Amino acid sequence: MKKTSGELILFWMVPVLGAIWVAAFLVFPGFVQPMSPTLSAEQVAAFYRDPDNLPRIRYSMIVFNWFGIALIPFLSLIVMQIRRMAHPTPILTYCYLGCLTGGPTLFFVADLFWLTAAFRPEREPALTQLYNDMAWVTFTGVVGFLIAQSVFLALAIFLDRQPRPVFKTWVAHFNIAIAIAVAPASFTALNLSGALAWDGLISFWLRNGAIGLWIVVMAVVMGQNLYRQREAGVAA
Repeated sequence: MKKTSGELILFWMVPVLGAIWVAAFLVFPGFVQPMSPTLSAEQVAAFYRDPDNLPRIRYSMIVFNWFGIALIPFLSLIVMQIRRMAHPTPILTYCYLGCLTGGPTLFFVADLFWLTAAFRPEREPALTQLYNDMAWVTFTGVVGFLIAQSVFLALAIFLDRQPRPVFKTWVAHFNIAIAIAVAPASFTALNLSGALAWDGLISFWLRNGAIGLWIVVMAVVMGQNLYRQREAGVAA
């Protein structure tokens, strides 16, 4: 009987954690109907003071605080796959590892700003609006790490010169497409309305949809790899 590897344990945590992420996303009232950047300070303050919204904001962000860290082991599974590729240097592994540490950290920063805005809802509306702006701009607009990790993974796949590569070439093309899809969100801080605003079609819906699709697709192909490698007795 084959032993269950630590990688498989982490892999099967993904669907459970994914369900928790989706639940927290739906609980936060600012996501289901994205807040508009054009709201006045008084309107933003009223959103946080609303007794129906306040507990949902606080507890959804606490849940994200607890379980958002699971992004790190998930991305670490991809690092292990890059490590198994046939490259003359491990530099791409380290590049991806660097991106791995940045993205989740920025997500936690946005989480902290939302929690801070909800911590003292009675404060001056302008301050609440400031924390709200910082949360949304950080969450939506800081996508450099997402772009870089997709590009580094695609490059690693293209350069994997094995008779049977770790990932098929279409996975590289898929990651390039994801990088292109999330890149426009970088301009969120320049727009108060329209498709590139933080509640817009491109910056919110396309970006978050692309990230969700990326997690699902990469989880599937990674699971296939882990079981194939386990059967073949591939060492970590």
